[in-house]
Amino acid sequence: MKIFTLFLIAILLIQVFAEAVSMNNAEDTAAQIAEAAGSEGALHRKIHPIKRIHCGYACARRCKKSSRKNVCTRACKTCCARCKCVPPGTYGNKEACPCYARLKTHGNRPKCP
Repeated sequence: MKIFTLFLIAILLIQVFAEAVSMNNAEDTAAQIAEAAGSEGALHRKIHPIKRIHCGYACARRCKKSSRKNVCTRACKTCCARCKCVPPGTYGNKEACPCYARLKTHGNRPKCP
């Protein structure tokens, strides 16, 4: 019975040691990524997702002067969902959101209003 207890304690100690080593390796890897990026601020930007926008509101604002509001809003919401941005204003300004400007229909016409 004593041998079994010693064997169990040895296994637990090995497991604790292995977890401690893996935690140190994870911290070293994070430090190496921060050095490669140049600063901890750059590391912070890479980890956190892009800010989400409310596509319904942004597209309603974009399409408010359109003669075909429903068509404009539907296309805008599709583009917003893909690109995570909508250009400011009701027309043009597509340079503010290059992804939005690049999307095309099957007929090679601009998809996004």
